[in-house]
Amino acid sequence: MKVHEYQAKAFFAQYGVPVDRSVVCKTPDEAVEAYEKLGVDKAVVKAQVHTGGRGKAGGVKLGTSAAEIRSRAEAILGMNIKGFTVDRVLVGEAVDIASEYYVSILVDRKSKCPLMMLSREGGMDIEQVARETPEKIEKIVIDPLVGMTDFLAREAAFRLFDDMAQVKQAVPLFKNLYRLFIEKDASLAEINPLVKLKDGSLKAIDAKMTFDDNALFRHPDVAELFEPTAEERKEHEAKEKGFSYVNLGGEIGCMVNGAGLAMATMDMIKLYGGEPANFLDIGGSSNPEKIVEAMKLLLSDKHVNTVLINIFGGITRCDDVAKGLLEAFKVVETDIPIVIRLTGTNEEEGRKLLEGTQFHVGTSMADAGRKAVKLSLGK
Repeated sequence: MKVHEYQAKAFFAQYGVPVDRSVVCKTPDEAVEAYEKLGVDKAVVKAQVHTGGRGKAGGVKLGTSAAEIRSRAEAILGMNIKGFTVDRVLVGEAVDIASEYYVSILVDRKSKCPLMMLSREGGMDIEQVARETPEKIEKIVIDPLVGMTDFLAREAAFRLFDDMAQVKQAVPLFKNLYRLFIEKDASLAEINPLVKLKDGSLKAIDAKMTFDDNALFRHPDVAELFEPTAEERKEHEAKEKGFSYVNLGGEIGCMVNGAGLAMATMDMIKLYGGEPANFLDIGGSSNPEKIVEAMKLLLSDKHVNTVLINIFGGITRCDDVAKGLLEAFKVVETDIPIVIRLTGTNEEEGRKLLEGTQFHVGTSMADAGRKAVKLSLGK
């Protein structure tokens, strides 16, 4: 789960990570009021959306007067940035920057530990730095049983700063950032940039956090900040109905029982030149009502032009699945071609039940995959 910059900064401040003064606003009038409240000569107006690249898209602007701040807010509010419409901005003090740094803590799947990433190339696209100059990124694996100790925080600080004045500030900052990361079950806590001001002090002037969805029940203060996109809302509704669903943007909708088989099905579609529209694991049930709900979910995606149903009958019998499909499609009306592959317990009986119906029956996984791709491509 993602949160906005101003929400991440609130968590930073709560945990003792120094941030710039700022106010979130939803109208140009509120932006002007915030500017006057801050009492600064120069302020920055920043779009608040759940995506990066705001600056490149024109979503971050400086202003030096109330009139200019109003103009900046009017220009940014309503802007579309990578498919997200800006409905609020953050008006903050423009600080006097001497240098910029990158700091983040994330979950590293390779080491199965929290990983701290540091770079003296802050303010830039960290993926670009990693790709073009990977030697400029420092990585420190943090043992979760030990945590961010004083010596580890000092090691990280010395990798980033040469001056003891900044090292002394960075040690508690890094420890507090790690404490926030752990206590809130975050998957990412990022400062880009962490800046050194002209007076030598350190400040986080941008903040990004994502949280583990599976741990939100422990953090109602985080869960209440959830603002799902249309796709995230669909995934959440699918989860409530007992499905595992992820939209992938292709044209062939997949309905499969079992996560491993679902991934293999998507690979097969790609192999034969098609594009899977989704990952959808419906579990082992042959319940017609569940199949109806799964089909409604697939057909709600306007990009889907073909559906591939791939079922392995283990404990669930294929003839029961076939009966469930026939019952379900008495309710679901669609002219989209549907390919079905049944294999496992009572597969012959299941296929016989589907003979003479609207369905295209695949005799094998490869056969079903080829048929689905041909139908999707109109061949």
